[in-house]
Formats: sequence, structure tokens, C-alpha cells
Amino acid sequence: MTFPYRNDTSAKIKPRCTIPAFGLTPAWPDPDPDPTPPRPQLSHPQSKPKPQQSLMSAPAAPIETSNAASEASRRRLVSKITWRLLPFLLILYVVSYLDRINLSFAALQMNADLHFKPEVYGFGSGIFFLGYCLFGIPSNLIIERLGPRRWISLIMVAWGFVTLGMCLVWDVNSFYALRFTLGLAEAGFFPGMLLYLTYWFPPKQYGMAVARFMTAVPLAGVIGSLMAAKTLAMGGLAGLAGWKWLFLVTGAPAILLGICVFFILADRPDQAKWLSLEEKAEVLAMIGAKTQIAAEAVGDKQSEALPNAAAQSSKISQAKPNQESSIYAAFTSLLVWRAAGLYFSMSVCMYGFQLWLPQIVQTFGKTDDSQTALLSALPAVAQGFGMQMIAANSDRTGERRFHVVAAALITCVGLLAACLLPGSFFKLSGMCLAAFGIWGTLGPFWALTRQSLKPVAQPAAIAFINSIGGLGGFVGPYLVGLVQKLYSAPNAVPGRGESFASALILLASAALITALIAALSKPVKSDT
Repeated sequence: MTFPYRNDTSAKIKPRCTIPAFGLTPAWPDPDPDPTPPRPQLSHPQSKPKPQQSLMSAPAAPIETSNAASEASRRRLVSKITWRLLPFLLILYVVSYLDRINLSFAALQMNADLHFKPEVYGFGSGIFFLGYCLFGIPSNLIIERLGPRRWISLIMVAWGFVTLGMCLVWDVNSFYALRFTLGLAEAGFFPGMLLYLTYWFPPKQYGMAVARFMTAVPLAGVIGSLMAAKTLAMGGLAGLAGWKWLFLVTGAPAILLGICVFFILADRPDQAKWLSLEEKAEVLAMIGAKTQIAAEAVGDKQSEALPNAAAQSSKISQAKPNQESSIYAAFTSLLVWRAAGLYFSMSVCMYGFQLWLPQIVQTFGKTDDSQTALLSALPAVAQGFGMQMIAANSDRTGERRFHVVAAALITCVGLLAACLLPGSFFKLSGMCLAAFGIWGTLGPFWALTRQSLKPVAQPAAIAFINSIGGLGGFVGPYLVGLVQKLYSAPNAVPGRGESFASALILLASAALITALIAALSKPVKSDT
């Protein structure tokens, strides 16, 4: 037998704590070491003394590996949700936005056929947003009660039939009435989708998710241009004008897809059959503390099978935000009003640009209606690049406010270039630059808005901001029509050959105001 003694150095060291994560017992010098020499220890012939390890020599790889694995797991889950939801939601928004802007292409023929003056068209195209504003907040609160699947399905079928009815427009009053009704029907879709995405995406990925979802805007512009080029040339088929065919072709998909929504969408992560139990808990863990998802519990029995942290997060997410406190928080928050004012100025420029785009492009050169519709697809392509590039950089850096400022200034420069530069090529390039900028503001804006709002205020606040800001969609097109009335020749044919220089300067001013409001707004993070 041997009786090994520790040396003098080790005798002065006593364990102070144990770190369970490593399974080690590190040693620190004791300020008052025990002078008693250590007792001899009997060593078993088959056992070996375990070497002591200090804290500095303990490997950190297990925790780093665990963190890396957890982060990789979260990325895979977000990617799975993205590919499962966003393509379908994008298609829905393409149809929604197409039914909103198809009027801009129909106006190439409709204004002349029905003898609509610029101010009539401007008011009729903008009155959509009055109905949109009135029903925005109630619609988002209905979503909280009925769930996105039922409500989105219902309103899509409703606005599909209204779009079909647009081919029956015969005078100014019928034009105004149908556009107002279309706004009522579509009011719940976009704010509802913004709220729906908060149920699935954590704040860090929310801005990019919104930008990808809103890629539908330029995609709708491209698809609308191609469809308009074909349908406007169908004039006379079955005794219908080309602009009437355009409303028929764009309205029918909304009805069909509205029926599909009821069977395809899952209201919330815990109801998704395509997510495993662990994945449901992980989604709730990522977003529950930030958004307080109004979902039913994953279930006590199910939660027992989940990791503790995920189970706790799923319990946090069970609480439904009170609707009355949500409305009160929205209407009494200066942050909400400021965001609504910023979105209003953005919308003045955005919809004044979008709903007059084909008629503006037509003044750049001698083109027929179908060629004009095709050329209008180029700014739509620029919209897509702007939305993706600016949102991606904003998510990468985590900065929101000055991305909105920079995008608005790009818009201003593009509109002034389209107004002042000579030649159709440079003017069209200016319109593309403006489209790149104005739609590039959307991703950073909504990400900034979400991180500034308290969770209880989000359902009503998002709808409120979208509704008040959406009034800019009425003001923008209407102001462009009024400016055209003031600066057009008395006997000019509506939308034919008249310069839009003054209207473009007006829209550039709105973009500059957007940049100023965003620059002067102090960033605020909500309390969670």
C-alpha cells in the first residue's frame, strides 16, 4: 500500500464552489488556510486519483457548442416558418394589392370612356382609404376574437365580389361608392397580416419578415402591368371594354383564395399541425415574452414533455391582452400618434405615386396603353429591390430610424430627377429610384413601430397607425388630381399628354417631410 501525500502547494488550496455545468471543482487560494497537514489517503489498487482542474483550465467548449446548436436550431425553425407561411401570405397580398391598384391601369381607358376629370379620378382612387381607415381598428379587434383564418377568408371573398362589381361603374357616384366599399372590405387585411406575423416571428427577424411579405407590392405591380397589357387589349371581347375585363380578371382570384385561406392557415403556432411539440414551444419561447401571444396553452400534459424553459414561455404566452386596455393604450400613446403621422406622410407619397404611375409614365413618350402598362413594371421591380435591400441592412445593423430617413431622401431625389431631367429614359430612371426609396421605408418603419409599442397596445395600435396613416392614401392621389386640374390645359383629355411636373414636386415634398419626421423622432423601446 502507498500513502501519497499532497505537496505543500496543494495543501493550501480548498474547494470553494462547484460549477455543475462543467462537473468541476475549481480551487481558489483560501485567505485563511488551515495549517493542519492533510491526512493520508488510502489508494485503491484499481483507482487513480482524479487530477484537479482549475477554473482557468476548464474547457468552455460545451457551453459554446450548446449555444451555437441552440442558435442554429432557432435559425432552422425561423426558416421553416418563413418557407411555410410567407409564400402563401405573399400570394394573398399580391391579390389584395392588385385589387387596390388595378384602377391605375384601368384609368388609361376608363377616364376617357366615362369622361372623368383628373380631380374626379383622384378623389375616387383615394376614397378607398376613407373606408380603409374607418374599418381598420374594428377589423383588427375582430381578428383577435375570430382568429386570422376565419376573418381573412371572409374579407377576401367580400372584396373579390366588390372588385368584380367595378366593371359595372357607369358614373361618378357609382365609382365613388364601389371604391369606398372596397376600402371597407380590405381594411382588415394588411394590419391583420402585420399582427399575424408577430405571432410567428421574433422581433429580430420581424423587419425582414415584413419586407418579404411586402415583396407582394412590387410583385403585384409587375403582375398588374402584364395583366393590364393583355386585358386592355381585349376591348370588344364579349362586348366589354378592356378596363372592365381587367376588373373581372383581378377580382376572381380573391374569391378563390379566400376560400383556400380557411383550410390552409393556422391561427397561431400552437395550432400548426406542421410544427412538432418542441418546435411549438420554441416558437413561443422566442416570441412569447415580447408579444404575449393570445393563444391557448400548449397544454399541461404536453408542457411536461417539453424543456422547462420552453414550457415556461408557453405559459407566458397564454395571457390574452385585454382589448379595452389595448385600445386605450393605442389612443393615449404619443408614440402611436407619432408613428401614425410618419406613416401618413409616407402614404401621401406612396399612393400618390402608385395610383397615378401609368398615367405619369405615359407622358414620358408616345406609347399606347399596353406599352405604358409594361413600362410601369420597371418601377415595380425597383420597389422589390428597395424593400429587400434596405430591410436586410436594417435587420443586420439593428438600426431602424435612419434607414427610414435615408430611404425617404432617395425617394425625394428620384422624384425630382423624374421632374427635372430631360428625356424619357432619365425620367423613367428617376421614377425607378423613387420607387426604390419609398417602398424601402416600409420594413424599417414597421420594425421600429413594433419595438416601440408595448405588447398590450400592439393589436389596436398597429391597426390605428395603419388606418390613420392610410388616410395619406386618400390625400396623395387626390392632391395629384387637384394639381393636374390647376396646371392642365382646359380642353386636355384626362391623363393624355399633360405634364406631371408639379405633381412630382408635390410628392417629393411629402418624401422630404417623411425624412424630417423620422429624423426628429427619438427612438424608444417598449417595456415588456
